[in-house]
Amino acid sequence: MAFKVTKTDYKLSPYTGMTRESWIEAAKYLLENLFLNIKNFTDPVVVPRTETKITYPHLNASEEIAAIEQSAERFEGLTRSFFIAAPLIFNIPEITVCGYSLREYYKAQILRSCTRGDEYYVGTYEDMQEKTHHADPARCFQQTVETCALVIGLWVSKKEIWDTYTKEEKDRIAAFLSSYAHQHTVPQNWRLFNMLDLAFLNMEGYSIDEDIMLDHASSILAYYAGGGWYRDGQAFDYYSCWAFQFYAPLWNKWYGYERLPEIAQKFEEYSNELMKTYPDFFDEDGFTNMWGRSNIYRFASVSAFDGNMLLKKPAVNYGLARRISSGSLLQFLSRNDFLVGGVPTLGFYRQFSPLVQGYSCAESVLWCGKAFLCLHLPATHPFWTEKENNGSWERLKAHEIKNTVLDGPALAFSNHKANGTTYLRTGKVLKDKGDLHGMWNYAKLCYATKYPWESAPRGDVEAQQYVIKDEVKDSLERANVTFWCGEKDGVLYRRQFFDFDLGREWHWTQGINLADFPVPHGIFRADKLRLIRRPVTVTLGSFGFPDNGTQITRREKDGAEAIILKGYDACGRKKQLAFTVLGGWDKIDYIKSTGTNPDSEHSIVVYASAHRLKEYGYENYLLLSQTLTRESHEDFTDEELFPLLRLKACDEKNYSAYGKTELFFRDGTQKTLDFSMTEAKLFL
Repeated sequence: MAFKVTKTDYKLSPYTGMTRESWIEAAKYLLENLFLNIKNFTDPVVVPRTETKITYPHLNASEEIAAIEQSAERFEGLTRSFFIAAPLIFNIPEITVCGYSLREYYKAQILRSCTRGDEYYVGTYEDMQEKTHHADPARCFQQTVETCALVIGLWVSKKEIWDTYTKEEKDRIAAFLSSYAHQHTVPQNWRLFNMLDLAFLNMEGYSIDEDIMLDHASSILAYYAGGGWYRDGQAFDYYSCWAFQFYAPLWNKWYGYERLPEIAQKFEEYSNELMKTYPDFFDEDGFTNMWGRSNIYRFASVSAFDGNMLLKKPAVNYGLARRISSGSLLQFLSRNDFLVGGVPTLGFYRQFSPLVQGYSCAESVLWCGKAFLCLHLPATHPFWTEKENNGSWERLKAHEIKNTVLDGPALAFSNHKANGTTYLRTGKVLKDKGDLHGMWNYAKLCYATKYPWESAPRGDVEAQQYVIKDEVKDSLERANVTFWCGEKDGVLYRRQFFDFDLGREWHWTQGINLADFPVPHGIFRADKLRLIRRPVTVTLGSFGFPDNGTQITRREKDGAEAIILKGYDACGRKKQLAFTVLGGWDKIDYIKSTGTNPDSEHSIVVYASAHRLKEYGYENYLLLSQTLTRESHEDFTDEELFPLLRLKACDEKNYSAYGKTELFFRDGTQKTLDFSMTEAKLFL
């Protein structure tokens, strides 16, 4: 059953009704469902698996590796559920769940995990190396991630759990933590796990290697790209928000302000920089966009707000932060398909294998519990006492758009008052050729809060992606790299290459120059082909549309064609999508699909296709299209569906082969396309 808020206050929280008590209710809801899977007090937090082909423990693993993975799964279930349990224990020390004392359960399970010889002993870093026969002296283990979750929970519930251990028990836990804190880690956001382990040990009077701490902290600073965003490995994604921008402020509080104040000041500055624009990353309902890896963590995206509140001088808007946090929480918890067997699905909404990654297990989803750490804030904190507000959305007029462009992390996100949706366009993306999962997560042309990304409905068609079919080789190529070129006069420019290979010179690679800009109900595209081989067929899909009974209509005007879908999502909410082709395309059609949409089992993808036949032919270079969405069934007008009045290019055939192109619209506005500087501004 979906979560239903019973303790509401619409005077304090006019948008969601949610209060601090509502959040406690939600935390209880998640743990009570989770603990239905724990039959005995001595059992670990391990739940029935709903997916076995991708996630770990992997079915084809050796007996030795299987044992290591099973141990990691138990520890992950314990520590990530502790994200939710620790704040509850802090607020209600005597709380029971499914008949168990939550405090006593976690106190016992934590100690068992750190006790050599116990059935559920996790093992130190050195133990893990011995089990794998030291095959890789620099190997990193999942346990490093979870030790950090453990120390955060121990800090939140310090009086209720940590302080009740004997000195010998504390020393046992500390030795376990120290083994991971001082050993190898992944050179990206994982460094923060080691930093918090070390900081916790230092707070509790245990010795640490301060040189290791300094090396990690300075390296984290080096990942900063601007606009409040850190680069996570190669990519930019929510790890910047639920890892860097939560863990770094917490590290400031535990260690940095006192021991490394210059670095701490930078972390504070970067967190406050994020607060300037991050609220606009969410939509009018507070919805989180499905984008980047680890989408199963969902509303953990709001953790950055809590992180900012840990700082000495936070810049967060408290009423807006709570509105977004509560909206994102309800985005998921209010759905009947969010839980399977009492556990959040391995999906975004329902169970959805296309987004699942091999480093996850059934319990990994509980990282979303990080959102509940805001319950460490007392009831008198302004996060709980200030009235909800909706930030930019309250100031936007009926068809107004607020567009934010951050060149550092290559993010452009626009808030559209007309439909309450936030659209995200990204760059600086590099994925291996053939890595469909990576391209779905990062390389879509556009992500929408109300239309989560769809996997491939057919080999030659992708939602919000171009696909090129080489008609000679009978092969398909996809854009696995997206360069960022920045915005000029309201138009965002990017470059994509297809089947890009670092070992091959770029001039042997098919490409396309992207140019797009927001319109009241969506995004207008004016992309320029850069083909080096023909004949080819090019396709472009619109957003995936949930198909729970859909009305499909076609409309035409002055040579432009549109397909309009009207229907409902899995929750019965009205949806409408219109995809229009306005030039350069040969055909517009749609595909019905099954199992490729995160919201619904059945879906529809409207797509366009175009043929380019001559190897060096002078054919139309521009592909003009537009996607509009609406959360109602009110008809789009002709002016909205067919906004382009005419096009004027420099070349005599009006094919936009070179020079600038002017787009003139029916509402009297115009846009200038200028690809001339694209080559000089390819940022990755």
